[in-house]
Amino acid sequence: MFDNILYQSASKLLESDIRGAGLPPSLLFAGPAASGKLSAALETARILSCRAEGERGSWRCSCPSCLQHKALVSQNTLIAGPGDRTLEIRAAKATLLAQNAMNSSHLEAARYLYLRAVRKLTLRFSPILWEGDDKASKAAPLLLSINEALENLTPGRTVPDADELQKLLDAVEKDCEKLESSFLYDSIPVSQIRNFSSWAHLKGVEGKKVLILENADRMADSARNALLKILEEPPENVVFILTTQKRNAMLPTILSRVRTYMFFERSAPQQEEVIRRIFHYDPSLTHAAMPEGINAFLQSYLDIKPALVTAAAASYFAEIAQGHFPDIAAVLASCASFRPRVLLTIFLQGIIEAQAHFLRSPEGAACSGKILEQLRTVSDNVSIFNQGPQAALEQLARNLMQIDHESGGVLRRLAGSAGPAGTPGSEAS
Repeated sequence: MFDNILYQSASKLLESDIRGAGLPPSLLFAGPAASGKLSAALETARILSCRAEGERGSWRCSCPSCLQHKALVSQNTLIAGPGDRTLEIRAAKATLLAQNAMNSSHLEAARYLYLRAVRKLTLRFSPILWEGDDKASKAAPLLLSINEALENLTPGRTVPDADELQKLLDAVEKDCEKLESSFLYDSIPVSQIRNFSSWAHLKGVEGKKVLILENADRMADSARNALLKILEEPPENVVFILTTQKRNAMLPTILSRVRTYMFFERSAPQQEEVIRRIFHYDPSLTHAAMPEGINAFLQSYLDIKPALVTAAAASYFAEIAQGHFPDIAAVLASCASFRPRVLLTIFLQGIIEAQAHFLRSPEGAACSGKILEQLRTVSDNVSIFNQGPQAALEQLARNLMQIDHESGGVLRRLAGSAGPAGTPGSEAS
């Protein structure tokens, strides 16, 4: 069990609970980005539905249920919630193209990697979850186009030749990016929780029903309350798996109704092995350096380099510290309008780095605490309340200028005291 979840002790705990029939109906997988939470959730769903008579849950199991789950086409598993899938799709695309060009023994694994990467996005658009949503009909043509293209990559079929495969994957990538940026909610809507609740109570479905709520901390109060209600009286034969990077952002009432499995940041060598084994990435083939971690590897597929986003954040903060209102339109242009949304996370981290030296003095530490509070508000406003990045950055600028005014110009005084290593816009930024 959990052969594809590398270097996470949670997989052993899950295996023990499943074998001992002690797995509760509501689970929370908590831990940092790229720690394997979603993969573990999908693997849990597969194992619970495995129909093998012998060793249950082996990744090599070929029972009909496991084959469906491995290709992520099982009707018994739904995924809801926001998630930046674009970069994983790009990385899986690069893997499939490379393995096909080399006629590698890893080609079949690369095919599954790619299909799963795409369907981790498309599964979020199940008609079950989107019933009654006006966006559903607008997203339908994109979903149809993606699914028709994926038919050409069905396991067992010959992979198209290099040129045809490149064209096919380019088209799917374009459709996926539009689907994610134009239609995927930044927080889980209450309507999807209610729709799932209705489906979960339907009888006559063979096997376990599993709902995976990714980034479950990103819900408005109405969605949280609807989720709490169904967790209080979970339907029979249904398993809920919530994932979060911020366990402390979950409501205590929800935490009391789930069993938490912790996922941890892997060591640098472990992350390197994950990149090599999952994505079959060999930097020596391109004379490149091995990225410093899984997040860095995925971010290497961004259209804009993270260092440029970090520099834009430092410049934005410097303008505010000097008493000038920053050019928000220019920030958006330089940061690709923060699409995918991970660019906004990198930008906010850049502001954190730009003011890190404030911690050297009591006055600066107090100011830094206020700044971090404002950055958390921006993140919540965009990810939970669907505020646009432009409005969020405009509001942040005003709030930071207000902090500076109320503190007697502390930003202006301290922003220039970083020294060469911390100067906004410098190489270290």
